[in-house]
Amino acid sequence: MTPNIHYENREMEGERLELPKGAIYWLGPNVTFRRCTLVISVASRWLTLMSGNMIDCTIQAKSALNTLRWATMNLKGCRFKGRFTGNDFGFREDPIDKWKIGGIEDCDFSEARLHGCRFFNCDMNTVRLPRWPCFTFMDPCRHATELGRREWPGLFGQVVIQGLAKDLDGVVAVSWYAPTIAEQLDTTAEELRTLLEREPCVVM
Repeated sequence: MTPNIHYENREMEGERLELPKGAIYWLGPNVTFRRCTLVISVASRWLTLMSGNMIDCTIQAKSALNTLRWATMNLKGCRFKGRFTGNDFGFREDPIDKWKIGGIEDCDFSEARLHGCRFFNCDMNTVRLPRWPCFTFMDPCRHATELGRREWPGLFGQVVIQGLAKDLDGVVAVSWYAPTIAEQLDTTAEELRTLLEREPCVVM
């Protein structure tokens, strides 16, 4: 039977937490990590973020961490490393987030690879984003119509740009990894870069 490991009702400071494969991990409720290093080796289905605080922590994904919701965690001053695909960061106002404490500020993703990752209800001026070949649409819903008027290569316009207008309320930024999206949507990273560089709402 796969063991369950719980981190709850405690505060930890300056520790290194390894989350290796072979267990199911629960972070929270009522947990605070300060200046800790969290090394995640498990897939996201083996990691449940209940609720809590991560302050000045380093969070490293040893392998690709897919479709993980950080919305229940309050992240402040944290540094992310590794590959993150389809992750959600920041506070989301919906029934799933019953703890209502999530958020993100002063975090650094410059050493991370973000692909299909969304930021909700936060001040992106406090978030350091990864540079090219990652790129980020800022305030995507507001710019979706204008971006939709452009000519985009391959299926990028039909899939990514049209998707910006359909995103959930509260999304303030969406990040992608150019080589992966280009391969998926019948274009090249170079073609995308030429066009994306012209858009003031894109950080790259």
